Amino acid sequence: MHSSTQLKEIRQYYQQQLVSQLGTAVVVLNDRLEVKYLNPSAEATFNKSLNRLLDAPFVECFVHCSLDVERLAQVVRTGQDFTDSDVILELIDGSRISLEVSVSVIRIDGKTRVLLECKQIDKQKQINTEMFQEQQWQAARDLIRGLAHEIKNPLGGLRGAAQLLDRELSTEQKEYTSLIIEQADRLTNLVDRLLGPNQLPKLAPMNIHQVLETVYQLKKYDNAKGVRFIRDYDPSIPEIDVDPEKLQQTLLNIVGNALQVLDEDGQIVLKTRIATNQTINGEKVKLAIKISIIDNGPGIPASLQDKIFYPMVSGRASGTGLGLSIAQTLVHQHHGKLACHSYPGRTEFSIILPLPKRPNQ
Repeated sequence: MHSSTQLKEIRQYYQQQLVSQLGTAVVVLNDRLEVKYLNPSAEATFNKSLNRLLDAPFVECFVHCSLDVERLAQVVRTGQDFTDSDVILELIDGSRISLEVSVSVIRIDGKTRVLLECKQIDKQKQINTEMFQEQQWQAARDLIRGLAHEIKNPLGGLRGAAQLLDRELSTEQKEYTSLIIEQADRLTNLVDRLLGPNQLPKLAPMNIHQVLETVYQLKKYDNAKGVRFIRDYDPSIPEIDVDPEKLQQTLLNIVGNALQVLDEDGQIVLKTRIATNQTINGEKVKLAIKISIIDNGPGIPASLQDKIFYPMVSGRASGTGLGLSIAQTLVHQHHGKLACHSYPGRTEFSIILPLPKRPNQ
């Protein structure tokens, strides 16, 4: 028979060994929510060592952490476990990871500790989210197109009838038919905008930085608040087939939206990078170009973030809700994707455009 001391040592040894070998990221915090332990999987997930994070407040270890601090503190007070299936962490290098985090209270050497078990769900979440948003966006587009065509037909008849009537009326009465024609033209223009661009892009090989520089020059002078622009380009990016006018329209819509919500301390970053192993509309792409438009504004309300690319959805009272919907259509025409990640103090719109495969790929 083994003594109780021997059994305790055996349990402690294997517990330590197993935790260090787990593929799940494990974090232990004290009752002040400071880091006391990371297993190797957690170090790899967060791209930081235990030596760097030891005794640091957990939520301050990242540029942004969506895990609710008050909810963590409540776990310490009440001992009630919880699981958050959608935790977003932004790391110091600008990368972003999605986690499912289970939080529980444990006792170690008589002290209260908070155990975080973190499972990374980036890829599956990204694919599911993109597929759902693509289906919803397409359904909204189809609905709008159907309604728009139903509206345009009677509008054309109404305008034609007003023109015929205009010939029969006196000069004083023509102001009424002129008003009808003017409003019919205005509604037709609105419907055409709802339908969005219907011409296929005219693709030609070019350096995307030329388009970005044009957008920068245009918006630099349309900048009454003095918002600061930062250009962070990767000069190694090769030429790619794009329609410069459509890409420019997309970027102008996004940059214009940012300028409207920023104040005098605002900043917009135009950034380009090569991105690897991307998923675009359900297809895996080894190499792509990533264009990022990043601002330090108030952020997009969480309730709108899943719907901002739908027609007629806007976060501003004066907005038409068409700019981002049109931008989404234009990016789709380039077989790319447009994504947004936002929280107070940082909003990033990303345009991902696939690079053509090389002959040996």
